[in-house]
Amino acid sequence: MVTKEHILQEIKRTTEENGGRALGWRKFESETGINYSDWRGKYWVRWSDAVREAGFAPNQLSTAYDDGELLAKFAQLARELAHLPVDGELRMKSRRDSSFPSTSTFERLGGKMKLVRRLHEYCLSREDCDDVAQMCDAYLPRTKIVLEKNKDREVKVGFVYLMKSGQFYKIGHSGAPGCRQYDLTIQLPEKVELIHKIPTEAPEAAERFWHERFQAKRKGGEWFDLTASDVKSFRRCKSM
Repeated sequence: MVTKEHILQEIKRTTEENGGRALGWRKFESETGINYSDWRGKYWVRWSDAVREAGFAPNQLSTAYDDGELLAKFAQLARELAHLPVDGELRMKSRRDSSFPSTSTFERLGGKMKLVRRLHEYCLSREDCDDVAQMCDAYLPRTKIVLEKNKDREVKVGFVYLMKSGQFYKIGHSGAPGCRQYDLTIQLPEKVELIHKIPTEAPEAAERFWHERFQAKRKGGEWFDLTASDVKSFRRCKSM
């Protein structure tokens, strides 16, 4: 078990290494391996309480925004610039606008690729972010080239698909949605229609994302009772 004393020592160490500025709990976790569950509800209610007990002032910019607010701020700036902002543009915006988070605050969302993927998911859940979702589509690669023994090998792209039979929709993943549609057609009494397919390098993860997104509307297995708005959200997604 991780002790309270050990956590306090690590807070002091990482704060000193960070120039006297305490890390947010996500960055602290990645730097030390001390998990959120190791302290939350055991020693402190809030991360700011732990930082104060260690003798430091909490990082206000790291605690002032939740992830949704950060993504909204990032999307707003992307819309102003008409492209996804780079680090320099984030810094400039933060210097000019005191209400805009610092670049270090955005770091808790992950590296650029992870941030853009999260921004993409955020935009797909909103009706007013189609333009920013399209910027994400243009940024995120549909294939990835990796180096293996000095030879380029293209990673295959699978799909997460949405099909309709009667009044219900099926969300699944496949390497060939057309074949899956044929399989379902011969199994089900009603016609099966392929509504949309999303190319992705991680079909299982993409499928899991959409299953969780529509969990409240699950009717059994991979079948869901979706609304027109739900289907529109799925169709707006061009890649994952």
